[in-house]
Amino acid sequence: MNPGFGALHPYPFEKLNELKKGLTPPADLRPILLSIGEPKHTTPEFILETLRKNAAGFSSYPTIAGSLELREAICKWLHKRFHLKNSLDPERHVLPVAGTREALFAIAQCVINPFDKALVVMPNPFYQIYEGAALLAGAEPYYVPATAATDFLPDFNSVPEAIWQRCKLLYLCSPGNPTGAVASLETLKDLIKLARKHDFIIAGDECYSEIYFDEQTPPIGLLQAAAELGDEDFKNCLVFHSLSKRSNLPGMRSGFVAGDAELIAKFRLYRTYHGCSMPPPIQAASTTAWSDEKHVLENRDLYREKFDRVLEILSPVMSIYKPGGAFYLWPETPVSDTDFARLLYGKFNVTVLPGSYLSREINGENPGINRVRMALVASVEECVEAANRIRSFVQELKKDVSAPFTAIA
Repeated sequence: MNPGFGALHPYPFEKLNELKKGLTPPADLRPILLSIGEPKHTTPEFILETLRKNAAGFSSYPTIAGSLELREAICKWLHKRFHLKNSLDPERHVLPVAGTREALFAIAQCVINPFDKALVVMPNPFYQIYEGAALLAGAEPYYVPATAATDFLPDFNSVPEAIWQRCKLLYLCSPGNPTGAVASLETLKDLIKLARKHDFIIAGDECYSEIYFDEQTPPIGLLQAAAELGDEDFKNCLVFHSLSKRSNLPGMRSGFVAGDAELIAKFRLYRTYHGCSMPPPIQAASTTAWSDEKHVLENRDLYREKFDRVLEILSPVMSIYKPGGAFYLWPETPVSDTDFARLLYGKFNVTVLPGSYLSREINGENPGINRVRMALVASVEECVEAANRIRSFVQELKKDVSAPFTAIA
């Protein structure tokens, strides 16, 4: 067996299920899930119609590279969204994938030599796929804290030179999960320079790039930063994008990887042997989705409304902030994050994810302690109802911290 299995941590939602065991929430309160980052907005009908019209394509094997039409649509979107001046070649720089979760995991297996004693650098807290990918590739994770002191961005200035020398892969998530922090252009440029100096790869997880609140300042992308440096070969840079969040299509498992042509060629070869090809009807629907922005604007409007209304309710009772992007809130809790999540579920039937389940304790510090992740993915009405319940819960805690513990212990 792969020795990495022994180092894997339980997945956060497994731990959450254990935390909730033995509790029976009030039957008169409908359950509201703010724990899982699964978009619940309506899937655009015109995308589904394309899928239906192309259903006959399920009778054919798909190719690893995907259709030229899809790759061209992706390149066109990237050029416009990140101001890339038509520098991407759909034959060399883009590879469709059956969901970016699969691709983010697989890239580590593709590029890590298990005999190198390599490091994979990642933010802390983080999307647990990064850690699992590193461990199962035979590498050692190196966690970079992202705390309030650094505006919830990874503190890359704290990383010693010796670490960068051993680094083979850097996972970067912007906007971040769970913090919503957005990396600046200068940060991205500095990381690209480091990657070229020490010859490591940056895997830019940009799956939340299309969920932000200021239409005038969309999040900067890694390829955009490379272009700003005058590099249109995007050396050492790969970005991972998805239709799950952008277009409310989590079940379609449609995304892409783009960037360094040499790395794309190697990843394409790897996925010839390992990796799910995207079925032709999914490719057709994806082409339609990447070619339309109207539904994306409408999607952002819904998230903007939810954040504004939820923050108005919770800001008076919690230490909470509006993120730069993504659909998560990352507030402090007045009791431990695990107690907060357990008690909130037991008394008010709202499920949130303890922050300590999304991070690791390093040198005695865990940046997720006393924080929870709230995913504002449900309807506006449900999110507002959840916020009102959370506010009542926090007010109850502040009145008598011992009372809730006694009530459902």
